[in-house]
Amino acid sequence: MSSAVPRTTGQDHLWSVDEHLEDILATVRPLEPIELQLLDAQGCVLVEDVTVPVSLPPFDNSSMDGYAVRVADVAGASEEFPAVLDVVGDVAAGQSELLHVGPGQAARIMTGAPLPPGAETVVPVEWTDGGLGEGPVTGMRARALAPEGAEGHVHVYRPAEARAHVRATGSDVKAGDRALDAGTVLGPPQIALLAAIGRGTVRVRPRPRVVVMSTGSELVQPDEVLGSGQIYDSNSFALTAAARDAGAIAYRVGAVADDAETLRDTIEDQLVRADLMVTTGGVSVGAYDVVKEALSHVGDEDEAGSGVEFRKLAMQPGKPQGFGSIGPDHTPLLALPGNPVSSYVSFELFVRPAIRTLMGLADVHRPRTRAKLTAGKALTSPKGRRQFLRGAYADGAVTPVGGAGSHLVAALAHANALIVVPEDVESVEPGTEVEVVLLG
Repeated sequence: MSSAVPRTTGQDHLWSVDEHLEDILATVRPLEPIELQLLDAQGCVLVEDVTVPVSLPPFDNSSMDGYAVRVADVAGASEEFPAVLDVVGDVAAGQSELLHVGPGQAARIMTGAPLPPGAETVVPVEWTDGGLGEGPVTGMRARALAPEGAEGHVHVYRPAEARAHVRATGSDVKAGDRALDAGTVLGPPQIALLAAIGRGTVRVRPRPRVVVMSTGSELVQPDEVLGSGQIYDSNSFALTAAARDAGAIAYRVGAVADDAETLRDTIEDQLVRADLMVTTGGVSVGAYDVVKEALSHVGDEDEAGSGVEFRKLAMQPGKPQGFGSIGPDHTPLLALPGNPVSSYVSFELFVRPAIRTLMGLADVHRPRTRAKLTAGKALTSPKGRRQFLRGAYADGAVTPVGGAGSHLVAALAHANALIVVPEDVESVEPGTEVEVVLLG
């Protein structure tokens, strides 16, 4: 990434949501591409088009278990007047030496096996007596149990058109076709295609490594006993999960106490495995908000452009924010508020786009839509602030979930959207169409 260059806006400048996001996205740069093995590339973004080197399938093959035959030999076949053919052997998947099917002959063929020379179509085994002479069968007996099934005669009870039940060479993709475009995120189907066309490695932008840490002497890990004045640390779990959901490899660091030196040492220790660092808590104006104190002395302070700027944003929740770069590699760092809802909303608005930018994705934002507000009363919003309320969205309508408090974790757990109330709107009546950010 390029180094962060704080704007000379003055300490009391109130940043808009868009200004803060623009500054982040103008600073963060996509990670350098690397060559990875297929399974290691899952979730990564391709940086080059992938061309098919060999057609798929590479040869005509059977889509059924049955008999490879000539069309003329089964024309007019019926249960009353079956076609009787000589079975010349088996054709199995992976077989290199193929039988030749001549007039009046048939070869037992398995699904995926190459269509043998001379054969023009495949008759499913269910249309035959399976070589047993006892009427239609439902399947073939295993060769190990009945090797004689590959010899003798077979009765065919139905005709078959040319190339019926045959997968043609290149019917999936042809040699020279473009298999995948640059910018594609590699999921299981894309990895399957790459393997099918013989690609063992692929050039991608790696998934960014994101280190998440929460701060606060009051925080206790889940499963531990709460002492007086203590609460469980939920932010680091929420943000680590959110970072993984965004596509990152995320590392959660246990809560760090309100001590600037301890926090600074922890951050410096974590820089080695971070493409992006996220802290939560300690960015407000209290006497124990030590993140600002700690981050002013992190890493190599002599590096030009290093440093984190702390800002006030015209938004609710999430007014206090920090952003900049730290250490010799100018690792980007986003410092989020400590209240759970403020922290999560800030992640969705600012951290998620940064992660998606590091991945090299073209579209880094959550989808947005318009929805009808369903509520028992009008929503109020502070003047001059862009408010983000939790909501439940379904079928073109959105309902507020919980109140505006930035500590309401339970309400957040039942929300699948954020209701956006613009800065110049102080009241939104039920039935009004509002902007909605879809969270999943």
